[in-house]
Amino acid sequence: MKTIQHWIDGSAVPGTDTAPVFDPATGRQQAQVVLGGSADVDTAVVAASRAFETWSESSLAQRTQVMFAFRQLLVEHEEELGRIISAEHGKTVDDARGEITRGREVVEYACGLGDVLKGSFSDQVSRGVDVHDFRQPLGVVAGITPFNFPAMVPLWMHPIAIATGNTFILKPSERDPSAANFVAELYQKAGLPDGVFNVVHGGKPAVDAILTHPGIEAVSFVGSTPIAKYVHEQATSHGKRVQALGGAKNHAVVLPDADLEFAANHITAGAYGSAGERCMAVSVAVAVGDAADSLVEVLERKAREVKVGPGDVPGTEMGPLVTKAAQERVENAVGIAAAQGATVLVDGRGLKIDGHEEGFFTGPSLIDRVTVQMDAYKEELFGPVLAVVRVDTLDEAIDLINANPYGNGTALFTASGEAARRFQRRVKVGMIGINVPVPVPMSYYSFGGWKDSLIGDSPVHGPDGIRFYTRPKVVTTRWPQPAQQSTAGFNFPTSS
Repeated sequence: MKTIQHWIDGSAVPGTDTAPVFDPATGRQQAQVVLGGSADVDTAVVAASRAFETWSESSLAQRTQVMFAFRQLLVEHEEELGRIISAEHGKTVDDARGEITRGREVVEYACGLGDVLKGSFSDQVSRGVDVHDFRQPLGVVAGITPFNFPAMVPLWMHPIAIATGNTFILKPSERDPSAANFVAELYQKAGLPDGVFNVVHGGKPAVDAILTHPGIEAVSFVGSTPIAKYVHEQATSHGKRVQALGGAKNHAVVLPDADLEFAANHITAGAYGSAGERCMAVSVAVAVGDAADSLVEVLERKAREVKVGPGDVPGTEMGPLVTKAAQERVENAVGIAAAQGATVLVDGRGLKIDGHEEGFFTGPSLIDRVTVQMDAYKEELFGPVLAVVRVDTLDEAIDLINANPYGNGTALFTASGEAARRFQRRVKVGMIGINVPVPVPMSYYSFGGWKDSLIGDSPVHGPDGIRFYTRPKVVTTRWPQPAQQSTAGFNFPTSS
């Protein structure tokens, strides 16, 4: 049985307790991962603190050279890393390669930090006095990341943290842990000094140790809203900076003037891609007015055409869910929706794939005439279930979205510029797509929602990522001539 170990100070480190790692396509255990606790976190903090002493003093050129080399290794090993992700998560290899590409874009942003980190300078703010500012790294920082993007979400964090001079401890999901160790090895090949990037595997004991350790300055988290609130509360109470991104219920609004075939194609992909296990997945289609019946007809046809199977089989569009528990939870939700009065047009329950009968598969489900009181609308199902809610007007759709406790992503399908502008200005959501179903911003913008989708006020990557992993210094200088005589005033200094 393969054992996935911690990666601390440049090498694999064993542990005692372990948890199983499954192949979602077969339902069989394929490996075991060590489960760390406070002692392992402390070992990683000691190594990261020691590495910070020299890494924080390294030149910007040295740090960006490592990032350029790391970026190239991600390109060269994309297929291998994609298959590692697919084998443990269940998503298709093509989908896994896509998440690597989006994560690599953050590395590319980190490669250009020489321009981003330029400070400002003000000459002669007072007679003989100048002012300039610059940013410095925090120290040892940590990331706690979810199972659904084992490469991309950590890549939202550690490239920027490391490029700005910090050292990093990653606690990935124990469900698909191998990608984190593979990335650690790529960093080492890229020339990153030992101890700058570390991986500690584990569950809640490892999380709690990170949140409370006095040697960790900041914590980045992506996961469910209840855990995001817990992380934010615990970490801030222990004096840490916190990025805490929570759950979502993302709506795609379709107006009668939209190209329904185009909209249905993209909503179907946004709802069922990666088996719906995305925080930006489209989980609610809001059909406006006369668009409803025609849109539902096309969505039903598209849902039935989705090719479900093992993620490593060419042509597969949707793989299994990550665990048996996730499969049962999603299928129970479809049954509850029917019991509460929704119309189940496409029922993905009970799907069996030849040769993979014990895999965690469920097919796409399409549920029509869902109301805001139903569990299928209120809960983040995190699976391949698309709920259709019918409203009369765009303003009603906007009010529906604004009343939802989540505010991560939303989309509008329309041919009207006026409607699009009204929607994007009025809707209370952090990331908006116009005829784009999954509006994940590019790496040079920041990622983060509103309301219960972002706990606190710190989005990830982009300019906000730079600010999060650094703190500013403002320096006021005077260099008087040796013969110059001046007297110090006892009043509060001014700029005259």
